[in-house]
Amino acid sequence: MAIAELGTGAVARAPLRARISWMLFDWSVQPYYTLVQTFLFAPYFANAVVQNSVCGTMIAEGSAKAACGQALWGYAASVAGLLIAILSPLLGAAADGRGSRKPWMACLSLLFLAGLSSLWLGVPDADMRTVLMVLASFIVATLAAELMGVFSNAIMAGLVPNDELGRLSGTGWAVGYFGGLVSLAVVAGLLVPMPGEATTMLGFEPLLHLDSATHQGDRITGPFSAVWFVIFIIPFFLFVPDRHKAVVHQGRSAVGELWDTIKSLPSMPSLMIFLIARMLYTDGLTAIFTFGGIYGASVFGWGPLELGIFGIVLALVGAFGALLGGWLDDSIGAKTVIILALVALIAGAIGILSVDKNHIFFTTEVAEKAAGSKPFSSPGEQVFLAFAILVGIVSAPVQAASRSLLARIAPADKITQFFGLFAFSGKVTAFLAPFFVAFLTQETGSQRIGMSAILAFLAIGAVMMLFVRARPAR
Repeated sequence: MAIAELGTGAVARAPLRARISWMLFDWSVQPYYTLVQTFLFAPYFANAVVQNSVCGTMIAEGSAKAACGQALWGYAASVAGLLIAILSPLLGAAADGRGSRKPWMACLSLLFLAGLSSLWLGVPDADMRTVLMVLASFIVATLAAELMGVFSNAIMAGLVPNDELGRLSGTGWAVGYFGGLVSLAVVAGLLVPMPGEATTMLGFEPLLHLDSATHQGDRITGPFSAVWFVIFIIPFFLFVPDRHKAVVHQGRSAVGELWDTIKSLPSMPSLMIFLIARMLYTDGLTAIFTFGGIYGASVFGWGPLELGIFGIVLALVGAFGALLGGWLDDSIGAKTVIILALVALIAGAIGILSVDKNHIFFTTEVAEKAAGSKPFSSPGEQVFLAFAILVGIVSAPVQAASRSLLARIAPADKITQFFGLFAFSGKVTAFLAPFFVAFLTQETGSQRIGMSAILAFLAIGAVMMLFVRARPAR
């Protein structure tokens, strides 16, 4: 099925079945981000998989195991970001005008599944070899997921006219959040028993008999996300229209074409400024979600129950934010949506960092969470959750409006290249925010100080967006 365009060059609206199937890509891949990268596996890795002996002198004397695990996870995220930055533009240039983009996604899907399935190897107190295998699996899964997103985003630009891109992008992002929410509910409500109990959060007997001593309830998130992806990606490959006609490139290699595009960026200043701004604010946003669950688990001693509730709440507000952001995108413009959301993100991040075990708003003393108390019953947890909700509401509009803005202003004949550069801009410095978080955490032994590096990336990106003019580039 080929992408249809009107004679004037405007894109015709694709059938509803095609648009829904395109949104299912976000639905199918989201459990990886929700279960593995953010709420369940990442905190488990930091708090249980890594032994202090594995880190040796990597962390300061007296630092907690969580700081060691957070540092290793941060370095792995940096490696994944660097690989994504290198490969995204090259694959985008290779795909543009050379036929369908779905075969590229099919190959990346196999890598994605292999990486997810291998996370099962992450047993508690693992030796160095196992830790490295788990981190390698995390890198492969992250790389494949982000590269698939390059091709999916490029296909989006051919599904609806420009004045509907905001709603399509925002709704797709909301569908992704709902996918994360449903997957989290399935894991917490049907598969994994509550700590110390024989039933799940919903009171059911677990469908799988998982060993709590070896944390199989946390480790199952990787294989579960793989099965979820296999089931729900099928409509995308069957019904989403894709380009079939190849374009003659007069012997130019993909590297040569990419270099020509990069050299032309100074003639498109708004597009160049936007890519640089996104490079910074996406780095900060990614770091928030990479380390937010780890920070909460460390400060309040959260287990799977608290992390599950936390994830459900953020997924709900994130879906609402994505739908609202999509409507605002088509109403007031993607640029305005991005700037307002970044200001709110900065406020939310500062609020999160103002909370520790005994304080809120940095200086106000509160009672520490009592052992065995109900989830989110302490003042610190409640304030932390309130600021996290703010971050969750505005994070989706930032991302959805960013891809709709690029779809509007990038040259149509090089859309996959520019979405490759879009991924590049989100990942070329993606190692920096996690690296600074990891480095400052390692040097100071304080997760709060480590995470404060995120604020600079968000602030600089917001200021740069003021200079972007949302007009199509030529």
